[in-house]
Amino acid sequence: MFTVTRLAALAAQRATKTIPIVFMAVADPVGSKLVNTLARPGGNITGLANMALELTPKRFELLKEVVGLSRAALLVNATDPAAGRYVELSNMAVGPLGVTVEPIEVRTPDDFERAFSGISKKGLQGVVTTQDGLIYNEQPRMFRLALQHRLPLIGYSREMAINGALMSYGPNNATMFRRAGTFVDKILKGTKGPGDLPVEQPTKFELFINLKTAKALGLDISPLILSRADEVIE
Repeated sequence: MFTVTRLAALAAQRATKTIPIVFMAVADPVGSKLVNTLARPGGNITGLANMALELTPKRFELLKEVVGLSRAALLVNATDPAAGRYVELSNMAVGPLGVTVEPIEVRTPDDFERAFSGISKKGLQGVVTTQDGLIYNEQPRMFRLALQHRLPLIGYSREMAINGALMSYGPNNATMFRRAGTFVDKILKGTKGPGDLPVEQPTKFELFINLKTAKALGLDISPLILSRADEVIE
């Protein structure tokens, strides 16, 4: 069985204790009790973590570097038990940089209008998204609202930057999907069971910048920052 996202992996785990499960795009698989440890997962499940929790503070740093903000919103799916952990780690990491993180919750697609209106009214200067299926699915609405309220937003995948986010920073999803195939191959060939296949974490992270969005927001991004991008979208 192959699953994408933590919620899907947890559902698969509840469904079977015997069928092999390979997950992808999961934040904190140990904390989520999907596996015993990254090195020795145990049981019938393994896969690829996306380091979503650990990378969220880095996105605040990048947004501060580009926009010079001091107060920013963290868009979280309130139905995700990890929402509080995202906020905690972000505050710990960016507090010394002089950035205050305020969580803004959504639960359904209809919550985005209210959320972005609230971000604007609170005077928050930018938006960092958490890695979540609801947030990923609502990209068109989310980016339209970010532009409407003149809010720079940083996401976590190349697709987000292409679709209208000011920036994105995260692992290469295509590479991770290909790596997931090697897990499936080993299990099907019987060389190793899921419990003996260490969970992998990404080692390369990519920065994408959308200049069209920057222009729409009236932002002038420095050549130094642009030179660090893996791709500049014009």
